[in-house]
Amino acid sequence: MNPPPVAACLISGAEAARIGCALASLRGLVSEIVVVLNDDVHDGTEEICRSHGARIYREPWKGHIAQKNSAAEKSTQPWILALDADEAVSDALRTEISGLLSDLSRIPDFAAYSFPRLSFFCGRWIRHGDWYPDRQTRLWRKGQARWGGKDPHDRLIVDGSVGRLRGDLLHYSNPTITSYLQKIAYFSDLYLQQQLAEGARWSAPAAVVRSLWRFVRAYVFRAGFLDGYPGFFIAFSTAYATLFRHTRLYEHGLPRMPPPPAS
Repeated sequence: MNPPPVAACLISGAEAARIGCALASLRGLVSEIVVVLNDDVHDGTEEICRSHGARIYREPWKGHIAQKNSAAEKSTQPWILALDADEAVSDALRTEISGLLSDLSRIPDFAAYSFPRLSFFCGRWIRHGDWYPDRQTRLWRKGQARWGGKDPHDRLIVDGSVGRLRGDLLHYSNPTITSYLQKIAYFSDLYLQQQLAEGARWSAPAAVVRSLWRFVRAYVFRAGFLDGYPGFFIAFSTAYATLFRHTRLYEHGLPRMPPPPAS
């Protein structure tokens, strides 16, 4: 049986350790795989992608949004499925997509479809808090959606209505606590640049209230406590990351050299 008329489109840096799992989950589900690979990557990622039948395009890094749009533009199928190197299609989602696109004449009139993303962290699947259901719109008719938003927080802008699937997209983004915490500094740098470009002004009450709210929302209102200690850690570290991110603007306004000590 031929796979559905879907092109899987990925962008990748040095992901030799993870991308094989993502590509293996696509076997039999898509008719083509397009990977836009950073031109400075030489860790074996290209060879792994080719072994799974992917077409490789090496390009300089242009940012998440431009890179993802470049990958989508290279597809030749009527449907596009976007996947990150640290994700995989679950069996349930595979069955749903295959059934949906098995007969193109009977597909509902949706321009795109979203589905929940389920993350693995600290030895368990996180099913509550801010991390689930974390719906992602990743399957769309070619020509009816385009990546937009602000780097690195891209989002799919869809021309039409969006249907909902129930199968999970599996997410292996944080293999260790250290790798998770390292992202806080990276994303805070990007957020600071956005704030400076927008002329934002720092506010101590806003920084504190936003941080406290992120913990309460994730751990209490979104039942993060049901995920045990990992749920508490995620809620607490998210609150800290929020405080850290907003304090960067305060730090930016401080003098670069310390004032002379009082005599």
